[in-house]
Amino acid sequence: MVSSFRNFCIITHINHGKSTLADRFLELTETISKREMKEQVLDQMELEREKQITIKLQPVQMEYNDQGQKHLLNLIDTPGHVDFTYEVSRSLAACEGAILLVDASQGIEAQTLANAHLAIEQGLTIIPVVNKIDLPNAEPEKRTRELSEFLGVDQNEVLKVSAKEGKGVKEILDKVVEKIPPPKDNSKKPLRALIFDSQFDPYKGIVAYVRVFDGKLESGAELAFKASAAKIKPLELGVLKPKFAVRDRLANGEIGYLVTGLKELDQCQVGDTIVLAKDLESIKSLPGYKEVKPFVYAGLFCKDGDDYPILKDALEKLRLNDAALMFEPEKSKALGFGFRCGFLGLLHLEIIQERLKREFDLDLLITAPSVSYKIELKDKKVETVHSPIELPDSNRIMKISEPWMNLEIITPEEYLGRVMELVKDKRGIYENTEYLGEKRALLKYKMPLSEVIIDFYDQLKSASSGYASMNYTLEDFHKTDLAKLEVLIASDKVEALSQLVYAKKADRIARNLAKKLKETVPKQMFEVPIQVTRNGEIIARETVRALRKDVTAKLYGGDVTRKQKLLKKQKKGKKKMKA
Repeated sequence: MVSSFRNFCIITHINHGKSTLADRFLELTETISKREMKEQVLDQMELEREKQITIKLQPVQMEYNDQGQKHLLNLIDTPGHVDFTYEVSRSLAACEGAILLVDASQGIEAQTLANAHLAIEQGLTIIPVVNKIDLPNAEPEKRTRELSEFLGVDQNEVLKVSAKEGKGVKEILDKVVEKIPPPKDNSKKPLRALIFDSQFDPYKGIVAYVRVFDGKLESGAELAFKASAAKIKPLELGVLKPKFAVRDRLANGEIGYLVTGLKELDQCQVGDTIVLAKDLESIKSLPGYKEVKPFVYAGLFCKDGDDYPILKDALEKLRLNDAALMFEPEKSKALGFGFRCGFLGLLHLEIIQERLKREFDLDLLITAPSVSYKIELKDKKVETVHSPIELPDSNRIMKISEPWMNLEIITPEEYLGRVMELVKDKRGIYENTEYLGEKRALLKYKMPLSEVIIDFYDQLKSASSGYASMNYTLEDFHKTDLAKLEVLIASDKVEALSQLVYAKKADRIARNLAKKLKETVPKQMFEVPIQVTRNGEIIARETVRALRKDVTAKLYGGDVTRKQKLLKKQKKGKKKMKA
């Protein structure tokens, strides 16, 4: 039985046709009927369909007949954006192989390299595929050479397909059966299953997605979770096709789901190992996953303060199937009670914000995104701060360090100058240039994360006419010169608008911030001064002009002193309002 299993995922850069290829697999194997078939069938969130990107990994089991022999193919569809790399790494841990997909018009891009390296590190068998050969500007032979050179394989091993038209799709599945090894036969060992994802169902409780590494998982067995020691009898188990299909058991090497019935969210965690209850003390856990650390932090506050408990409950439920989301309570004088949340990037923040709005009907205020800083105090203590409010007094600080990233940018050769100028302006330190085939370069830099998260991706796309792509990983923390900008509106300090910025750019950022606020702050019957300060010194100022009521509108002639009298009276009134 185990010999018929093939566990694999599709890895690629964003928009290279991964979800379309998964659709063709489901059609070819008749996993989904023609009546039920639709585009991006594995992208089950409304948000994924709107943005046309995969956000969550999604497993599905397919039956495929190869020369009269039936094979069970367990596919995990993965995201392609850099903010969701953690989803990819979790998927790879449940598989023996991966399809590496490259767009025939775009070629190898930053996330292609990053995801391929993850698969190689985990020892997976890689099947290289060039997709979208039907496009008018496709260069399949050129992309085949690039892939073969990158992976060190013969060009004949690179498959050329059009997922949109269905050309070459069967050959991919044939190659999956031929090249990707079946799981190791550990069916006689005691049960060990890895939780690689989970979700919360209000009726069924926590539903865990699992890969059975040892033994078998049976519906009547009493199970236990190694990390939490919680014990359960499964309410239901089965496989995904992609809807839940109930089974009596999951065999060794199989991927499926388990309805736990648990309502306490910390009792079933991604990366935990499921064992038989009787083996809880004697069996070792599977390796699990490294704890992911957020890169970007922002405060989330409810516009209606009464929604705070709902926000807390919502974040806990999202955390269940998004291990990269971190949060802790935070209080602001201006905004009330909320949460300081950690994200893997700005897209991750945007997705969480949208999910909270759509799935939990929450109307939120979000503070400016920032990164974490390490503060070394004069008493030798080290603190980590995620927001300007947490920054200690300057007379206590000895050194401030900020996170730097290893940045990889792939760009056509003709845009090299513009891209390098952009990175230089963002404090990037040049390391190396490599060439990928003809006229495409891989630039390697070190750069502060604070510069990456603020509009850098949009500026990179603009500088390269949309052709450049990037990937980044944490390098280390390095000493920096930081300035705290505080905003005063009508002489009142607004904590939520405070920012930590690079000192040499503080003046420019302060001026831009003041100008933006001038356009945002509504006009009053009196002038509203907007001031941005650095260490108590005002470095930028704008004024929102007062609304002017035409008090002379009813005058229709007469002496000019009548007009002056009305204007003088208006001036006194405004002075009284300011007081």
